[in-house]
Amino acid sequence: MKYVLGIDLGTSGTKTVLFDQNGVAMASATVEYPMYQPHNGWAEQDPKDWWNAAVETIKTVLTKSGVNKDDVVSLGISGQMHGLVMLDENNEVLRPSIIWCDQRTAKECDEIHEKVGKEKLISITANPALTGFTLSKILWVRNNEPDVYAKCRHILLPKDYVRFMLTGDYATEVSDASGMQLLDVPNRCWSDELLQILDIDKSMLAKVYESCEVTGHVSDAAAALTGLSAETLVVGGAGDNAAAAVGTGVVEDGKAFVTIGTSGVVFAHTDKLAIDPKGRVHTFCCAVPGAWHVMGVTQAAGLSLKWFRDTFCAAEKEAAAQMGVDPYELTNKQAAQSPIGSNKLIYAPYLMGERTPHLDPDCRGMFFGLSAMHQRRDLLRAVMEGVTFSQMDSLSVLAEMGVAPETMLACGGGGKSPLWRQMLADVFNVPVATTVNTEGPALGVAILAGVGAGLYKSVPEACRAMIKRNPAQDPIAENVPQYAKVYEVYKKLYQANKELFKDLAAL
Repeated sequence: MKYVLGIDLGTSGTKTVLFDQNGVAMASATVEYPMYQPHNGWAEQDPKDWWNAAVETIKTVLTKSGVNKDDVVSLGISGQMHGLVMLDENNEVLRPSIIWCDQRTAKECDEIHEKVGKEKLISITANPALTGFTLSKILWVRNNEPDVYAKCRHILLPKDYVRFMLTGDYATEVSDASGMQLLDVPNRCWSDELLQILDIDKSMLAKVYESCEVTGHVSDAAAALTGLSAETLVVGGAGDNAAAAVGTGVVEDGKAFVTIGTSGVVFAHTDKLAIDPKGRVHTFCCAVPGAWHVMGVTQAAGLSLKWFRDTFCAAEKEAAAQMGVDPYELTNKQAAQSPIGSNKLIYAPYLMGERTPHLDPDCRGMFFGLSAMHQRRDLLRAVMEGVTFSQMDSLSVLAEMGVAPETMLACGGGGKSPLWRQMLADVFNVPVATTVNTEGPALGVAILAGVGAGLYKSVPEACRAMIKRNPAQDPIAENVPQYAKVYEVYKKLYQANKELFKDLAAL
């Protein structure tokens, strides 16, 4: 039996899982680390924390599984996207990594649009300049820390720093590189035009591979630290959502997944390049060679329900603790007692502003239609329905682009709720299923590692062999038109309040 390793470098911690070639998890380990916020709106991490966590978790899963290191043929790395790692000529980290959720680069985004032009930027990178993306962070360091920038010789993404420490190779792959905003996304290579306009030395950037291509092998030094064989291959891997897509089998046209975690994502595979000229959704290269994915983001998806639970459901939390169950089991039971449309109550989930389709940091959440008849169960259901409608907004933009999924996989905490999955099926009007294996990104990059090592001929073939699905929940025919009527009102709420959000922000 051959084995593959999946390393998932997240914001709160790194999770490493060892799988056999059939997709069975043999052992798992997680190590957490801090995030630093030296100023309001800033977010940084120490790359050495990622490397130490990778070393520890690899050692742990090898020990726990008892698998011979020589049977671990390859590994893949998934990672939080958009983070900036800068190395000097001696490969020393020059400053803490500015990570994806950092918001300090608004001026640099304006600088990019001024120098490049917004339309041209979208045509090359498939996205407008955003504070979260890597390019604006590079310019921020150049503008604000010129001494650091002058010493920089290598620019890497978070997972690619761990790759460098494992292999000694400066390498990245197309899905994660798409989020740097320096990649020519249609042509899957660095954009010489952008680099020239913005005066960035191409030699600082890593070599770009497809996600399932071998980028190197574990070095002798890393083998000694981790317990891996120096013969273990390392493949490109993928950004977190692209890896999750592979881990759920969303690797062919007509397939998509929806994630309800803290934020929410609607992610669809497409064999044909599709770019939204308005920049409402992201288009990135996906982990399948020669294909792309499009995705929309809800900033406060599961966060909305968590906020409501923590603020208004103390009794349910206490009762759940006494019963030894998840508090969401009790809140879901309450929400199920409210009818579709929550007795004419609609929730807009803009607690953290919104990404798709509005790109508006100033919009805020609201309950619309609140009356004296409403009870807590109505508010709970309205929150769940509102988040579902916000994800329908993303799906609607995808449909405009010619991307129309026939099936949907549900992931994240919200995907565990049968009630929420039924809402998704009814609002989207497509079957919604879950996977048996819930390892997500770690499984996804392990699958890519299996393809790179030759265990499977292609990513779709590997997914068919290694991923098993639970039965889908089909749309309930009579529910579909009921939700459609409520959604029509929901869609009007943002436009009706757009200017008021600005007025509120200015107070």
